[in-house]
Amino acid sequence: MKNQDFLKREELENFLTQNGIRIDDYIITAMDVSTEIHSGIKREDNQSPFLETHIWPVTRDIVKHYLTVNRSITSVEIVSSILHDVMEDNDRILDLYKTKEYGFDAYLKYRFGIRVYEICMDLKIKPLENYPGNNDEERQLARFHDYCKGLSSADYDIKVIKLVDRENNMKFISNMPKLDGNLVSNKIKRYLREAEDFYLSFALLEPAVKDLYLKLRESYENLKLLNNT
Repeated sequence: MKNQDFLKREELENFLTQNGIRIDDYIITAMDVSTEIHSGIKREDNQSPFLETHIWPVTRDIVKHYLTVNRSITSVEIVSSILHDVMEDNDRILDLYKTKEYGFDAYLKYRFGIRVYEICMDLKIKPLENYPGNNDEERQLARFHDYCKGLSSADYDIKVIKLVDRENNMKFISNMPKLDGNLVSNKIKRYLREAEDFYLSFALLEPAVKDLYLKLRESYENLKLLNNT
């Protein structure tokens, strides 16, 4: 796919192996679950597969960050990266697990442990109706402020996942060949506003992640150019 970061599962596995990371059953199961939940989902261009342009590239880039800063990385961080978006697709989860005796939350805790479950829940965007406001715009702002409050005190692993996740989303939009429609236009404006209000400074707050800041800044500048055209 032209201009887009496209990574197959096999390529992610090769990347992990080449960097001395053993792909154990824990990681394989996480990949299988993520594939089951995200398979067939397309991104904003209605063409690019979510797994190959988001989940696998985000996981690779998170591992790259840990290697770059010489910080140890375990299967827990890798699995959390692979599963970071699984709680977002509620309809798919309900459909896949409605015939089982247990819910997906219980399965996530049982199969991957409480830490992975907590990370997935902390990264989950809460429903808009949970927040006060006279209209959706006010509720979205209240939700964003609440989400930022949680991230500002989050552990290092959550901080890295969220920044890499956001940078991937911004970069994907900026590399789309066509930017038609209000959905994409509104998303560009929201990404710019949220980067200015929080994410750029968040990357520099201790513990600072300057490599991720530079990538986020580049994607921000590219989006800003698109917004001005």
